[in-house]
Parts: sequence; structure tokens; C-alpha cells
Amino acid sequence: MKFFLLSIFFLPLQLFAQTFSKEEITRWQKQANDVTIIRDNYGVPHIYGKTDADAVFGLLYAQCEDDYKRVEMNYVEKLGRMAEIKGKGELYHDLLIRMIIDEGDAKKDYEKAPDWLKKLCNAFAGGINYYLHKHPATKPALLTKFEPWYPFLWTDGSIGAINTADITAVDVKNLYGNPNDLSQANPDPASLSPASPEEKSTGSNGFAFSPKITESGNAILYINPHVTFYFRPEVHMVSEEGLNVYGAVTWGQFFIYQGFNEHCGWMHTSSAVDAADTYIEKIFLKKSKWVYEYNNKEIPVAYKMIDIDYKDGEAMRTIITRAWFTHHGPVMAKKNGHWLSVKADNRLANGLAQCWLRNKATSFENFKKTLDLEGNISNNTVYADAEGNIAYWHGNRIPERDAKYDWSKAVDGSITATEWKGYHDINEIVQSINPINGWLQNCNSTPFTAAGISSPVKTNYPAYMAPDGENFRGLNAVRVLNEGNNYTIDKVIKAGYDTRLSAFEILVPALVNAFEKNIGYEDSLYALLVGPVHVLKSWDYRSTENSIATTLAIEWGQKLLPSILLTKVVPPGDDDQVGKTKQFAATASAQELLLPLLSVVNDLDKNFGRWQIPWGRINRFQRIYSDIDNKFEDTQPSIPVGFASAQWGCLPSYTSRTFSNTTKRYGVHGNSFICAVEFGKKIKARSLLAGGQNGDPQSKHFFDQGLMYSKGVFKDVLFYKEDVLKHVERRYHPGE
Repeated sequence: MKFFLLSIFFLPLQLFAQTFSKEEITRWQKQANDVTIIRDNYGVPHIYGKTDADAVFGLLYAQCEDDYKRVEMNYVEKLGRMAEIKGKGELYHDLLIRMIIDEGDAKKDYEKAPDWLKKLCNAFAGGINYYLHKHPATKPALLTKFEPWYPFLWTDGSIGAINTADITAVDVKNLYGNPNDLSQANPDPASLSPASPEEKSTGSNGFAFSPKITESGNAILYINPHVTFYFRPEVHMVSEEGLNVYGAVTWGQFFIYQGFNEHCGWMHTSSAVDAADTYIEKIFLKKSKWVYEYNNKEIPVAYKMIDIDYKDGEAMRTIITRAWFTHHGPVMAKKNGHWLSVKADNRLANGLAQCWLRNKATSFENFKKTLDLEGNISNNTVYADAEGNIAYWHGNRIPERDAKYDWSKAVDGSITATEWKGYHDINEIVQSINPINGWLQNCNSTPFTAAGISSPVKTNYPAYMAPDGENFRGLNAVRVLNEGNNYTIDKVIKAGYDTRLSAFEILVPALVNAFEKNIGYEDSLYALLVGPVHVLKSWDYRSTENSIATTLAIEWGQKLLPSILLTKVVPPGDDDQVGKTKQFAATASAQELLLPLLSVVNDLDKNFGRWQIPWGRINRFQRIYSDIDNKFEDTQPSIPVGFASAQWGCLPSYTSRTFSNTTKRYGVHGNSFICAVEFGKKIKARSLLAGGQNGDPQSKHFFDQGLMYSKGVFKDVLFYKEDVLKHVERRYHPGE
């Protein structure tokens, strides 16, 4: 099958400034007069508008003030146009996006949208474009004018919410790449490689506490997304149409993604619910036409020509791909001789509506009605409200399927039995509402431990509905929450900051046992490892700045991680992070455990002159550049951090690593926006943001929360206007 029709066009690499019409500018100026932005002493924007649309207009204007680059790049990515900025290394990411997200459909959804939603989308575009008009010194990387249909490119609020089952950009490249086209040879490996195992598994945490276990008798929600640092700013939106919502947005969103209003709050964790499937397609050539077999019939393979521009030095090139489709969806890979198509809902109008309506939910019943829209394909939801309810829903939009098939693998696409049979009603999905134990948790882990002994029962649900395994954060969360009582906001924050590394409660005893049983005084390894092993044996498994054991354990654990991930779990063990680690610890040889530790000791000696290095000396928090790409320097100021990656069970996740020009580790992912909120007659909340609100290194809010972040010191949330007015740093209308 020939996939590429290759056309190369050379265009000068220049962008033309967008000229906005006088009518547009006048309309935006009028709307700006109905919006007031108040920046508090941490730079958090509190947006006040007459209408909901005014609040959206002000919110997007404020986001652009804080970091226009991130707003723009999120939409460049969703449009499948990254290669126009970053070059050919992004070609197959763009192709993947363009195969699963059709901007033509997004435009149609905008045109068909109800008036209230269309007004919000118009305000979204207006706020960004007005910012560009008022800031001619801001040079967009690509998008010189934002369109009101752009928000319909999102699915459920998360920029990474696209779901292609296990198909990656590498698979797309392998299928559609043209080996004879030298312009695509050797794409940037970093752009095509999947994230490291440690970064992929860091996830998010959400906890809810019912009135029965809180000191005040009010429900409390703990919001703790783990994402790339500076991925989500903290914002507040208020309108005279009943909107008053606070929380975190992904740059470029016009709704609060994770947050709360006066009535209820919601925290999303990424879900492993099977919401996308791969199909084995029987494709073959017949009479010079490509067809595929379905239900004993031969159906022509459909195709779409996809033009992708990419930067090549000082020129812009265009490459045209003939992308193939069956009725299941795009053909995206060929593995083991099988053509694979992907079926998924990666762009839903209901998803956008659901995200907004959630912000204005006024009761438990009202919030549940937003779930009925089934527009959320990627998230679980942890919930609490002023009525005293707590709840957990595992996923939202879940296709109904024949449970006799293994949906974790590609299924036969030539038969009707593997077709989706609609979607599960919300009452059918895994959930827990007001459990008798009084708390709920999810850490991107199995829902069958969400409420401890009061959790849903696994055998009551089809396997595809909750394939999530257990992880070490989940284990730690259940333990921590079982230990507490009479919760206050401070106690909730303390629970959320438990730094026990539960993975090493399994690994370290195996190491100690291997050393003590196999290494005698006369062994050459004894003198080299007796000290490090003693330090680890005496450790309390808590990650802290001054802990030498933490340094040894994490550096050692990273060397073990590839072997752990490859471990085959023997039934009846669970084939998840915890099961693999237990199996590895139980079966690893002494050499498999001890030699990686020796390597760590040698590396530390080489890089720092000794192996006795406290964790905070090499685990650092640094923000010195405004660039989106990570740039770190050992010679520049940084802050010690005692937290560790969620991979090992640390609830306040902090994923750090070394870079090509550093010996120290620098944080890139983990705790971002963190908030504890107590509901009642009045909202009480405390929050913390990674580093600071503003992306400009010259801003006082670029890193003013850096030290607070490293210590877990929270600030008070200013939710009511009388409190906001006591902490005004700047008050203005957009454009002033």
C-alpha cells in the first residue's frame, strides 16, 4: 500500500501580523469595559465580569499576560501544527493529531453550538486577540489570530486527553513514513520517544473527606494534579450571572479544570478506563483498489489527504499524506503483520459544554447532571460539596462492549461482535458515593481501593471498565487516610504531603537480605557496600532534604526500574506497578540487587566526591528561564527539595532528573496547583502553585512561590471579594 503522495513546497519563513478590523477592536474595547481584573499579592488574577462571557474574555486576557507562549502552544499542538515551529521532528506528532482531530468538525460544532456556548467561545477568542492587539511587541510563534471554534478541539479539558490506545507517533511514522524522502530522515528522537517510565507514572492525587471525619463537620476536598511544571495557572472567575469559581486551568482554557465554587468542588485524575480500542483490519488490494473485510463484505478503504507544513531551515515545506480510514477510524499502525485502526472519541462538543456547566453546578444533583453529558473520556472525578457529599466516579464516557473479548489488546475488526454497543449509563460505571469509611482517594490507581474497605467490588464490573492497577501512591494514600481523624485543612495538607516511599518498603528489605546472606567480610563488595546497605536498613522510608538514604534509594531504584517493568507477574499476583515490584524483589538474584547499588555509589563518588549525599543537595528546584523547554544550570541558584517521584509512592510528587549539562537533578513534573478546600456556610481554602503565576523572569511572580513550594507552605485562597480587596496589587480593565 502506498501511503505518501509527496509534495514539497518552499515558502519563505515569515509571519505576517494580523490586522484586526475596526469593528472587532471596538467590540473588544466595549467588552473590556465590563471586565475588571484584580491581581492579588501573588499575581493570581481575580476576574469580575457582568456576564459569563465577560469573565471568559478577562480570563483569557489575563492568561496571555501571564504566559502567552503557553496559551498559543497548546492550540498549535491541538491543531497539529507543531512542525511549522519546531521542524520535521514533529511531523508524525502532527500527523497523529490531524488523523484523530478534524478541525472541520470543530468548526461545525461551533456553528451548531447553543447561543450561550457560542458567546463563551467568542469571548475566548476576543480576549486573546484583544491582548495581541494591545501588545504588538508580543510576537506569536504561529497563530496571529485565534478563532472561536478553537475550544472545540479539546475533548474534556486536558491538553493531553487524546486517546489512541497504545498507538504512538512512532507507530504512525513507521506506517506512513517515506524512507525515500530524505527530508524526513532521522526525526528528532526526543520528539518521538515516549516519556520515561518514571515521568509516565507520576499521575495526580485527589482526596475527599466527609463531614463524619472532619473537625468542623464540613466536607473537605484535596486537589493535587501532577503535571509538567507551569502547565496550569491559578485563576478566579466571577460574573453577575451566578459564576464564582476558583482553581486551575490549562493554558488557553476558558473554564476551571480542577477547582471549586461555593457549592461543590472537583478534582480530576487521569484514568486508564478503556475508552479507545484498536482493531485488526483485513486490508487487501482488489482490482487496483484497497478494500477491507467487514461482516463478510468488501468495503473500500476511505482516505483523506492531510497537508502538513514543517519548518526546514529558512524555508517552509509541505508534505501531503494519504491517510487511510475504515469505519472504525484512522489506520494508524502496522504491527505483527496486522493493520490497526483506532476507534475513540477524541473531540466532543459535549465535553466542552460539560466542562463549563460543571463550573456552575449548584448542588450534588446538578453536578451529576453534568456527568450525564458523558463528554469526559480521560478523567476520573473526586468530588465534595457544601451539602456534605463526597463521591468518586471512575471515568465518565465508557463504551459498552462484549465482555468476552480482551479489550486491552487489538480485536478483530472484520466482525460485528466487536462493535461498540453504545455507552454505559453513569449509574453503571465504577463509583463510590458517601462511603461509610468517610474518605475517598484516587492516585491514578485502581478504583477498588478508593474507599479502603468500603470500595467498589471488582467482580461487579467488566474488566475494560477499570483496568487500572494499584500503584505505590495508592497504597500510601489508603494507609495515610486510615491513620487520620478529625480532619482540618491543615491535617488534609499534612496527609497529602506524606513522603513515605512505599516501593522501597519492598525493595530495600530484599537488598538487605541479599547483602547479609551473600556478602561476607572477605568479599570485595563488603567494604564497598556495608555502609550504604546499613544506611538503607536504618531508613524510615521517608523522603527528606537531609536524607542520604533517599539519595541512595532513588538512584538505585532508577537503575532497577527497567528490570522491574519487564518482570512477568506469576498469577494470582496483579500485573501492575506494585505486583511487578513484589515479584522482582522476591525473585531477583543478589547480583541484580547489589551491583546496581555499587554503580550508584561509584557514580556519587565520581560526581560529588563521596556517596554520603543528602537528597536535597542534588534534588533541586530551579526556574531561571521563560522558555517552555527545560533549561537548567548547576551554576545558577536553585532550591533544595525533599520530595520524590510518585513512582516510589511519594504523595507530593516531584519528578526530577539530570540533564546533559548537569550533575544535579532538577524538577520537571509533579505537584503543580495544590489546594485544600473546606465547604460550609463560607468557603475556606489554601493553595500553592509550582514556582509562580507569571512566565516572565522579570516578573516578581515568576518564582515568588518557589521556596513555599519546596517546603509545602500554602497561602490563603482569596475567594470572596472583600478578601480580594484587602490584597490588591493591581486593578484594571483589559487593555489598560
